[in-house]
Amino acid sequence: MDWGYINARMRGMKSRLLDRRALDNLVMQPDLESLIADLEKTPYKPDILEAKVQYSGVLCIEYALRKNFTRTFRKILEFVKEKEAEKYINIFLHRWYVQNIKTILRGKNIHITNEEILECLVPAGELDEATVIELVRQPDVRAVIDMLATWNIGYSKPLTEEYPEFAKTGDLALLECALDEYYYADALEQVKIPGYNNGLIRNIISLEIDVVNLRTILRMIRDHIVPEEAKKYLIRGGKEFDQDQLDHLLTLHSIEEVVEELKKTPYRFLAALPPSALRTQKISIIEKQLEKFLVQQGVSAFLGDPLSVASVIGYFWAKYNEITNIRIISRCKTADFPLDQLKEELVYV
Repeated sequence: MDWGYINARMRGMKSRLLDRRALDNLVMQPDLESLIADLEKTPYKPDILEAKVQYSGVLCIEYALRKNFTRTFRKILEFVKEKEAEKYINIFLHRWYVQNIKTILRGKNIHITNEEILECLVPAGELDEATVIELVRQPDVRAVIDMLATWNIGYSKPLTEEYPEFAKTGDLALLECALDEYYYADALEQVKIPGYNNGLIRNIISLEIDVVNLRTILRMIRDHIVPEEAKKYLIRGGKEFDQDQLDHLLTLHSIEEVVEELKKTPYRFLAALPPSALRTQKISIIEKQLEKFLVQQGVSAFLGDPLSVASVIGYFWAKYNEITNIRIISRCKTADFPLDQLKEELVYV
């Protein structure tokens, strides 16, 4: 495979991502109209112009981001023709499949409008715009799962298996955990054969499993869920923590105790958080730091072997972070967030 060519294309695309100065310019815009005008000076211009035909304000930005994401990854798949590279890219795209399905299920579970659900989706690959629109049209959670099964989409399997328990308890986390378990198990299975590229993908997936499990543990402890009940929400295949270590963390009595225990791991950076945030159990602050760590680890793949999948990993995380930051800026502008608080929500890489 000509990884040199792929690396050159990925680095060229990375050079067109928004740098810190461009993001700060977006932050300084006084309102959504000015934000949209500033985005027209960036590579998002064609997407913004298309969006403005139908939408204004935050809906315009959300539509443009969805279109840009879809266009970007379609472009990558067009110049990457080798099966091995396509496999890696599709592993990344499936991350959005899972997020889209979760978003639709959440929306149906709390009965928000179809328009509100669509605003939060990022169509890509097999779950393209027409597909997600049809899913959103379904009347309830069960109908969404049935539609996925009708289309023979793999993610219907774990959802169908877990649905009876969800129907009894109303606990949507059961379905979300089943989706995560299926996605990560499938991804790890695809890269189980030893090799440099497979190892890079396996490493970032395992790291992400760790972060997902830590978030789950923190929430379970905050909500005083007994360890035996909490265990079923954990995912196998993490990098740093085996099952015994995860079980031990679940037995701790406070967020502070968990952070203290993590000082022995790569997550020791959480100990630098303000003690008040830990005492008041502000999970969102900790989750933000975990997300930042994951993004930084992903983007750092650009430092890897240029004749490997490293640049694909790095670009994926950098693009994901850029879109996330723009979404945060637009939504904070809608909510009239103070500038200093808005900047704290962003992740710069």
